[in-house]
Amino acid sequence: MPIGTPFHPRTSVLCVSHNWRVWSGYLAASSYEVLHDHEYHALRNSAALIDISPLYKYDVSGRDALKFVNRVATRDAAKCALGQAMYTCLCDAEGKVIQDGTFFRWEENRFRFHLAEPSLRWFRMNAAGMSVDINEVSEAIAAVALQGPTARDIVRSIFGGAVDRLKFFRFASFDLEGVPVVLSRTGYTGDLGYELWIAANRAVEFWDIVMSAGRPYGITPAGMLALDIARLEAGFILLEVDYTSAEKALIPTQKYSPFEIGLGWTVAADKENFVGRKALLEERRRGSARGLVGLEIDWNDYERLYREAGLAPELPFAAWRGGAPVYAGGKQVGQATTGGWSPTIKRYIALATVRSEFAALGTELFMETTVDYVRKKVRARVVKTPFFDPPRKRLDFSRPPSELRAPAPSPPT
Repeated sequence: MPIGTPFHPRTSVLCVSHNWRVWSGYLAASSYEVLHDHEYHALRNSAALIDISPLYKYDVSGRDALKFVNRVATRDAAKCALGQAMYTCLCDAEGKVIQDGTFFRWEENRFRFHLAEPSLRWFRMNAAGMSVDINEVSEAIAAVALQGPTARDIVRSIFGGAVDRLKFFRFASFDLEGVPVVLSRTGYTGDLGYELWIAANRAVEFWDIVMSAGRPYGITPAGMLALDIARLEAGFILLEVDYTSAEKALIPTQKYSPFEIGLGWTVAADKENFVGRKALLEERRRGSARGLVGLEIDWNDYERLYREAGLAPELPFAAWRGGAPVYAGGKQVGQATTGGWSPTIKRYIALATVRSEFAALGTELFMETTVDYVRKKVRARVVKTPFFDPPRKRLDFSRPPSELRAPAPSPPT
Protein backbone atom coordinates (compact mmCIF):
# COMPACT_ATOMS: atom_id res chain seq x y z
CA MET A 1 0.00 0.00 0.00
CA PRO A 2 1.48 3.38 -0.98
CA ILE A 3 2.42 5.79 1.79
CA GLY A 4 2.94 9.53 1.97
CA THR A 5 6.35 11.14 1.62
CA PRO A 6 7.79 13.15 4.55
CA PHE A 7 6.04 16.20 3.04
CA HIS A 8 2.62 14.47 2.91
CA PRO A 9 1.17 16.35 5.91
CA ARG A 10 1.41 19.48 3.73
CA THR A 11 0.93 18.13 0.21
CA SER A 12 -2.16 16.13 1.17
CA VAL A 13 -3.93 19.29 2.29
CA LEU A 14 -2.88 21.24 -0.79
CA CYS A 15 -3.92 18.52 -3.26
CA VAL A 16 -7.53 19.60 -3.72
CA SER A 17 -7.82 17.52 -6.91
CA HIS A 18 -7.14 14.28 -4.97
CA ASN A 19 -5.30 13.25 -8.14
CA TRP A 20 -2.54 10.99 -6.85
CA ARG A 21 -0.25 8.43 -8.44
CA VAL A 22 2.22 5.93 -6.99
CA TRP A 23 5.95 6.64 -7.35
CA SER A 24 8.27 4.02 -5.85
CA GLY A 25 5.69 3.11 -3.24
CA TYR A 26 4.92 6.73 -2.30
CA LEU A 27 1.93 8.91 -3.10
CA ALA A 28 2.83 11.66 -5.54
CA ALA A 29 0.44 14.37 -6.68
CA SER A 30 -0.36 14.27 -10.38
CA SER A 31 -1.74 17.77 -9.97
CA TYR A 32 -2.68 19.80 -6.92
CA GLU A 33 -5.41 21.75 -8.68
CA VAL A 34 -8.10 20.17 -10.81
CA LEU A 35 -6.18 21.30 -13.89
CA HIS A 36 -2.39 21.41 -14.00
CA ASP A 37 -2.14 24.58 -16.14
CA HIS A 38 -1.37 26.93 -13.25
CA GLU A 39 1.33 24.59 -11.96
CA TYR A 40 2.99 24.36 -15.35
CA HIS A 41 2.97 28.13 -15.86
CA ALA A 42 4.54 28.56 -12.42
CA LEU A 43 7.41 26.37 -13.65
CA ARG A 44 8.03 28.65 -16.58
CA ASN A 45 7.07 32.08 -15.20
CA SER A 46 7.65 32.11 -11.43
CA ALA A 47 8.57 29.06 -9.33
CA ALA A 48 7.15 25.62 -8.65
CA LEU A 49 7.85 23.32 -5.70
CA ILE A 50 7.89 19.60 -6.53
CA ASP A 51 8.19 16.76 -4.03
CA ILE A 52 10.93 14.42 -5.32
CA SER A 53 11.43 12.45 -2.10
CA PRO A 54 10.61 9.05 -3.74
CA LEU A 55 14.00 9.06 -5.50
CA TYR A 56 16.30 6.27 -4.34
CA LYS A 57 19.44 7.57 -2.63
CA TYR A 58 22.65 5.65 -1.98
CA ASP A 59 25.72 6.77 -0.05
CA VAL A 60 29.03 5.37 -1.28
CA SER A 61 32.18 5.77 0.80
CA GLY A 62 35.47 4.07 1.59
CA ARG A 63 38.95 3.68 0.16
CA ASP A 64 37.64 2.32 -3.18
CA ALA A 65 34.62 4.63 -3.50
CA LEU A 66 35.98 6.37 -6.61
CA LYS A 67 36.96 3.05 -8.16
CA PHE A 68 33.47 1.70 -7.53
CA VAL A 69 31.65 4.72 -8.98
CA ASN A 70 33.85 4.54 -12.06
CA ARG A 71 33.01 0.87 -12.44
CA VAL A 72 29.21 1.28 -12.41
CA ALA A 73 28.81 4.72 -14.04
CA THR A 74 29.53 5.64 -17.65
CA ARG A 75 30.88 9.06 -16.63
CA ASP A 76 34.45 9.55 -15.40
CA ALA A 77 34.00 10.23 -11.68
CA ALA A 78 37.70 11.13 -11.40
CA LYS A 79 36.86 14.32 -13.31
CA CYS A 80 34.04 15.16 -10.90
CA ALA A 81 35.17 17.94 -8.55
CA LEU A 82 34.16 18.09 -4.90
CA GLY A 83 30.75 19.76 -4.75
CA GLN A 84 29.92 18.76 -8.32
CA ALA A 85 27.00 16.69 -9.61
CA MET A 86 27.21 14.46 -12.66
CA TYR A 87 24.48 12.94 -14.79
CA THR A 88 25.25 9.38 -15.87
CA CYS A 89 23.99 6.04 -17.12
CA LEU A 90 24.27 2.69 -15.38
CA CYS A 91 24.69 -0.10 -17.95
CA ASP A 92 24.81 -3.88 -17.99
CA ALA A 93 27.64 -5.92 -19.50
CA GLU A 94 26.09 -5.58 -22.97
CA GLY A 95 26.23 -1.79 -22.76
CA LYS A 96 22.45 -1.51 -22.35
CA VAL A 97 21.06 1.10 -19.97
CA ILE A 98 19.66 -0.10 -16.65
CA GLN A 99 18.77 3.45 -15.66
CA ASP A 100 20.01 7.03 -15.74
CA GLY A 101 20.52 9.33 -12.76
CA THR A 102 22.92 11.62 -10.94
CA PHE A 103 25.69 11.30 -8.41
CA PHE A 104 27.20 13.96 -6.13
CA ARG A 105 30.82 14.00 -5.03
CA TRP A 106 30.99 15.06 -1.39
CA GLU A 107 34.59 14.17 -0.60
CA GLU A 108 37.50 12.46 -2.32
CA ASN A 109 36.03 9.08 -1.39
CA ARG A 110 32.39 9.84 -0.71
CA PHE A 111 29.56 9.99 -3.26
CA ARG A 112 25.76 9.84 -3.32
CA PHE A 113 23.60 8.45 -6.12
CA HIS A 114 20.05 9.65 -6.84
CA LEU A 115 18.12 7.17 -8.97
CA ALA A 116 14.60 6.32 -10.10
CA GLU A 117 14.83 2.58 -9.43
CA PRO A 118 16.32 0.47 -6.60
CA SER A 119 19.94 -0.54 -7.21
CA LEU A 120 21.38 -1.67 -3.88
CA ARG A 121 21.76 -5.33 -4.87
CA TRP A 122 23.33 -4.46 -8.23
CA PHE A 123 25.69 -1.98 -6.58
CA ARG A 124 26.86 -4.52 -4.02
CA MET A 125 27.37 -7.19 -6.68
CA ASN A 126 29.66 -4.83 -8.58
CA ALA A 127 31.51 -3.84 -5.41
CA ALA A 128 32.84 -7.37 -4.83
CA GLY A 129 36.46 -7.26 -3.74
CA MET A 130 36.45 -3.51 -3.13
CA SER A 131 36.85 -1.62 0.13
CA VAL A 132 33.64 0.36 -0.14
CA ASP A 133 30.52 0.93 1.96
CA ILE A 134 27.19 1.26 0.14
CA ASN A 135 24.18 2.33 2.17
CA GLU A 136 20.65 3.18 1.12
CA VAL A 137 19.50 6.44 2.71
CA SER A 138 16.29 6.89 0.71
CA GLU A 139 13.92 7.07 3.67
CA ALA A 140 16.22 9.29 5.73
CA ILE A 141 16.37 12.11 3.18
CA ALA A 142 13.48 14.17 1.87
CA ALA A 143 13.86 16.35 -1.20
CA VAL A 144 12.05 19.01 -3.20
CA ALA A 145 12.77 20.58 -6.56
CA LEU A 146 12.34 24.36 -6.70
CA GLN A 147 12.21 25.25 -10.38
CA GLY A 148 11.48 28.37 -12.39
CA PRO A 149 12.71 31.92 -13.09
CA THR A 150 12.25 33.14 -9.51
CA ALA A 151 13.78 30.07 -7.86
CA ARG A 152 17.07 31.86 -7.30
CA ASP A 153 15.33 34.77 -5.57
CA ILE A 154 13.64 32.33 -3.20
CA VAL A 155 16.74 30.36 -2.20
CA ARG A 156 18.64 33.64 -1.85
CA SER A 157 16.01 34.93 0.57
CA ILE A 158 16.42 31.75 2.63
CA PHE A 159 20.19 31.15 2.54
CA GLY A 160 21.62 34.55 1.60
CA GLY A 161 23.91 35.76 -1.16
CA ALA A 162 26.23 32.74 -0.89
CA VAL A 163 23.88 30.84 -3.22
CA ASP A 164 25.02 33.08 -6.06
CA ARG A 165 28.33 31.20 -6.08
CA LEU A 166 26.53 27.96 -6.87
CA LYS A 167 27.05 27.17 -10.54
CA PHE A 168 25.11 24.83 -12.77
CA PHE A 169 25.35 21.20 -11.61
CA ARG A 170 27.10 22.12 -8.36
CA PHE A 171 25.89 21.70 -4.78
CA ALA A 172 26.68 23.08 -1.33
CA SER A 173 25.62 22.61 2.28
CA PHE A 174 23.81 25.33 4.23
CA ASP A 175 22.59 25.71 7.79
CA LEU A 176 18.94 26.61 8.24
CA GLU A 177 18.06 27.31 11.85
CA GLY A 178 20.43 24.56 12.95
CA VAL A 179 19.23 22.11 10.29
CA PRO A 180 21.68 21.04 7.53
CA VAL A 181 20.30 21.53 4.02
CA VAL A 182 22.01 20.54 0.77
CA LEU A 183 21.22 22.84 -2.13
CA SER A 184 22.03 21.60 -5.64
CA ARG A 185 21.61 23.52 -8.86
CA THR A 186 19.98 20.62 -10.63
CA GLY A 187 16.52 19.69 -11.85
CA TYR A 188 14.32 17.91 -14.38
CA THR A 189 12.53 20.86 -15.97
CA GLY A 190 15.20 22.34 -18.24
CA ASP A 191 14.84 25.68 -16.46
CA LEU A 192 16.64 27.65 -13.77
CA GLY A 193 16.19 25.62 -10.64
CA TYR A 194 17.46 23.91 -7.54
CA GLU A 195 16.93 20.71 -5.61
CA LEU A 196 16.97 20.83 -1.81
CA TRP A 197 17.83 17.80 0.32
CA ILE A 198 17.03 17.62 4.05
CA ALA A 199 16.60 15.09 6.84
CA ALA A 200 13.16 13.50 6.54
CA ASN A 201 12.24 14.28 10.16
CA ARG A 202 12.54 18.03 9.45
CA ALA A 203 10.63 17.96 6.16
CA VAL A 204 7.37 19.60 7.25
CA GLU A 205 8.95 22.63 8.90
CA PHE A 206 11.28 22.99 5.92
CA TRP A 207 8.32 22.93 3.50
CA ASP A 208 6.73 25.75 5.50
CA ILE A 209 9.91 27.84 5.34
CA VAL A 210 10.27 27.45 1.58
CA MET A 211 6.60 28.16 0.90
CA SER A 212 6.67 31.24 3.13
CA ALA A 213 9.82 32.58 1.47
CA GLY A 214 8.38 31.89 -1.96
CA ARG A 215 5.02 33.61 -1.63
CA PRO A 216 6.30 37.03 -2.79
CA TYR A 217 7.78 35.25 -5.83
CA GLY A 218 4.72 33.30 -6.92
CA ILE A 219 5.68 29.87 -5.59
CA THR A 220 3.19 27.10 -6.45
CA PRO A 221 3.24 23.39 -5.53
CA ALA A 222 3.38 21.40 -8.75
CA GLY A 223 2.67 17.77 -9.58
CA MET A 224 3.78 15.22 -12.13
CA LEU A 225 1.53 16.41 -14.97
CA ALA A 226 3.17 19.84 -15.04
CA LEU A 227 6.60 18.26 -14.67
CA ASP A 228 5.94 15.92 -17.60
CA ILE A 229 5.31 18.82 -19.97
CA ALA A 230 8.38 20.68 -18.74
CA ARG A 231 10.70 17.69 -19.12
CA LEU A 232 9.30 17.07 -22.63
CA GLU A 233 10.11 20.66 -23.61
CA ALA A 234 13.60 20.12 -22.17
CA GLY A 235 14.03 16.93 -24.20
CA PHE A 236 14.57 14.86 -21.04
CA ILE A 237 13.86 11.15 -21.24
CA LEU A 238 11.91 9.12 -18.69
CA LEU A 239 12.71 5.55 -17.67
CA GLU A 240 10.04 3.00 -18.65
CA VAL A 241 8.46 5.59 -20.94
CA ASP A 242 11.08 6.69 -23.47
CA TYR A 243 13.22 3.61 -22.92
CA THR A 244 12.98 0.32 -21.04
CA SER A 245 15.45 -0.68 -18.35
CA ALA A 246 17.72 -3.50 -19.50
CA GLU A 247 16.70 -5.34 -16.32
CA LYS A 248 13.02 -5.29 -17.31
CA ALA A 249 13.34 -5.81 -21.07
CA LEU A 250 11.75 -9.02 -22.35
CA ILE A 251 13.32 -9.06 -25.82
CA PRO A 252 16.57 -7.59 -27.24
CA THR A 253 14.85 -4.73 -29.06
CA GLN A 254 13.56 -3.42 -25.73
CA LYS A 255 17.12 -2.80 -24.56
CA TYR A 256 18.76 0.55 -25.32
CA SER A 257 22.32 1.79 -25.22
CA PRO A 258 23.20 5.34 -24.10
CA PHE A 259 23.82 6.24 -27.75
CA GLU A 260 20.27 5.20 -28.67
CA ILE A 261 18.57 7.42 -26.08
CA GLY A 262 20.56 10.60 -26.64
CA LEU A 263 23.02 9.96 -23.79
CA GLY A 264 26.06 8.89 -25.75
CA TRP A 265 27.85 11.98 -24.43
CA THR A 266 27.86 10.38 -20.95
CA VAL A 267 30.12 7.53 -22.10
CA ALA A 268 33.71 8.21 -21.02
CA ALA A 269 35.43 5.73 -23.29
CA ASP A 270 38.94 6.81 -22.22
CA LYS A 271 38.57 5.92 -18.52
CA GLU A 272 39.35 2.64 -16.78
CA ASN A 273 37.16 -0.38 -17.35
CA PHE A 274 33.48 -0.04 -16.42
CA VAL A 275 30.44 -2.22 -16.83
CA GLY A 276 29.50 -2.29 -20.52
CA ARG A 277 32.63 -0.50 -21.78
CA LYS A 278 33.66 -3.09 -24.39
CA ALA A 279 30.19 -3.22 -25.95
CA LEU A 280 29.86 0.57 -25.92
CA LEU A 281 33.22 1.10 -27.61
CA GLU A 282 32.19 -1.35 -30.32
CA GLU A 283 28.86 0.44 -30.83
CA ARG A 284 30.60 3.79 -31.01
CA ARG A 285 32.90 2.36 -33.71
CA ARG A 286 30.16 0.82 -35.86
CA GLY A 287 27.36 3.30 -35.13
CA SER A 288 23.93 2.79 -33.61
CA ALA A 289 20.94 1.34 -35.40
CA ARG A 290 18.54 3.88 -33.91
CA GLY A 291 18.51 7.16 -32.06
CA LEU A 292 16.37 9.54 -30.04
CA VAL A 293 15.01 12.58 -31.89
CA GLY A 294 12.72 15.50 -31.33
CA LEU A 295 9.65 15.76 -33.55
CA GLU A 296 7.63 18.85 -34.36
CA ILE A 297 4.18 17.97 -35.64
CA ASP A 298 3.07 19.98 -38.67
CA TRP A 299 0.17 22.07 -37.37
CA ASN A 300 -1.39 22.67 -40.78
CA ASP A 301 -1.43 18.95 -41.49
CA TYR A 302 -2.79 18.18 -38.02
CA GLU A 303 -5.56 20.74 -38.47
CA ARG A 304 -6.36 19.30 -41.90
CA LEU A 305 -6.99 15.84 -40.48
CA TYR A 306 -9.56 17.22 -38.06
CA ARG A 307 -11.12 19.50 -40.64
CA GLU A 308 -11.67 16.54 -42.98
CA ALA A 309 -13.52 14.81 -40.12
CA GLY A 310 -15.64 17.92 -39.55
CA LEU A 311 -14.01 18.64 -36.18
CA ALA A 312 -11.96 21.32 -34.52
CA PRO A 313 -8.41 20.20 -33.61
CA GLU A 314 -8.03 18.59 -30.19
CA LEU A 315 -4.71 19.31 -28.52
CA PRO A 316 -3.08 17.00 -25.95
CA PHE A 317 -2.59 19.58 -23.18
CA ALA A 318 -1.24 16.88 -20.86
CA ALA A 319 1.84 15.07 -22.08
CA TRP A 320 0.93 11.62 -23.34
CA ARG A 321 3.05 8.53 -22.79
CA GLY A 322 3.02 5.50 -25.05
CA GLY A 323 4.12 4.21 -28.40
CA ALA A 324 2.80 6.13 -31.39
CA PRO A 325 4.24 4.56 -34.55
CA VAL A 326 6.43 6.79 -36.72
CA TYR A 327 6.60 6.21 -40.47
CA ALA A 328 8.71 7.09 -43.50
CA GLY A 329 7.74 6.09 -47.02
CA GLY A 330 4.79 4.11 -45.71
CA LYS A 331 6.94 1.89 -43.46
CA GLN A 332 7.30 2.12 -39.71
CA VAL A 333 10.77 3.38 -38.75
CA GLY A 334 10.28 3.99 -35.03
CA GLN A 335 7.91 5.18 -32.35
CA ALA A 336 7.12 8.39 -30.49
CA THR A 337 7.13 7.79 -26.74
CA THR A 338 6.22 11.16 -25.20
CA GLY A 339 4.32 14.02 -26.80
CA GLY A 340 2.11 17.00 -26.13
CA TRP A 341 1.40 20.64 -26.74
CA SER A 342 4.04 23.06 -25.48
CA PRO A 343 2.35 26.13 -23.99
CA THR A 344 5.66 28.00 -24.03
CA ILE A 345 6.83 27.49 -27.60
CA LYS A 346 3.28 26.98 -28.92
CA ARG A 347 4.03 23.79 -30.81
CA TYR A 348 2.95 20.16 -30.77
CA ILE A 349 6.15 18.24 -30.00
CA ALA A 350 7.25 14.69 -29.26
CA LEU A 351 10.25 12.54 -28.41
CA ALA A 352 10.76 9.53 -30.66
CA THR A 353 13.18 6.70 -31.28
CA VAL A 354 13.76 6.13 -35.00
CA ARG A 355 16.18 4.23 -37.22
CA SER A 356 19.41 6.15 -37.56
CA GLU A 357 19.01 6.83 -41.28
CA PHE A 358 15.88 8.85 -40.45
CA ALA A 359 17.32 10.78 -37.48
CA ALA A 360 18.93 13.70 -39.32
CA LEU A 361 17.60 17.18 -38.57
CA GLY A 362 14.95 18.24 -41.05
CA THR A 363 13.91 14.70 -41.99
CA GLU A 364 10.21 14.50 -42.84
CA LEU A 365 8.34 11.71 -41.07
CA PHE A 366 4.76 10.82 -40.21
CA MET A 367 3.41 10.08 -36.73
CA GLU A 368 0.28 8.09 -36.07
CA THR A 369 -2.56 9.99 -34.42
CA THR A 370 -6.22 9.23 -33.85
CA VAL A 371 -9.04 11.46 -35.08
CA ASP A 372 -12.58 10.49 -34.10
CA TYR A 373 -11.45 6.91 -33.36
CA VAL A 374 -9.77 6.58 -36.76
CA ARG A 375 -6.03 6.14 -37.04
CA LYS A 376 -4.36 8.77 -39.21
CA LYS A 377 -0.82 9.84 -40.07
CA VAL A 378 0.26 13.42 -39.45
CA ARG A 379 3.32 15.02 -40.97
CA ALA A 380 6.23 15.68 -38.58
CA ARG A 381 9.79 16.94 -38.86
CA VAL A 382 12.94 15.99 -36.96
CA VAL A 383 14.10 19.04 -34.99
CA LYS A 384 16.85 19.86 -32.53
CA THR A 385 16.34 19.23 -28.83
CA PRO A 386 15.91 20.63 -26.28
CA PHE A 387 12.80 22.26 -27.65
CA PHE A 388 13.06 24.91 -24.91
CA ASP A 389 16.45 25.89 -23.44
CA PRO A 390 16.40 29.27 -21.62
CA PRO A 391 19.83 30.85 -20.97
CA ARG A 392 18.88 31.52 -17.34
CA LYS A 393 19.28 27.80 -16.61
CA ARG A 394 23.09 28.05 -16.75
CA LEU A 395 23.66 31.68 -15.73
CA ASP A 396 26.68 32.36 -13.52
CA PHE A 397 25.19 34.54 -10.78
CA SER A 398 28.57 35.09 -9.12
CA ARG A 399 29.40 37.67 -11.78
CA PRO A 400 28.40 41.33 -11.45
CA PRO A 401 24.93 41.96 -12.92
CA SER A 402 26.45 43.77 -15.90
CA GLU A 403 28.49 40.68 -16.74
CA LEU A 404 25.87 37.99 -16.29
CA ARG A 405 25.97 35.64 -19.19
CA ALA A 406 25.11 32.07 -19.94
CA PRO A 407 27.86 29.59 -20.88
CA ALA A 408 27.85 28.17 -24.36
CA PRO A 409 25.27 25.38 -24.76
CA SER A 410 26.65 22.03 -23.64
CA PRO A 411 25.52 18.74 -22.10
CA PRO A 412 24.20 19.04 -18.51
CA THR A 413 27.62 18.58 -16.91
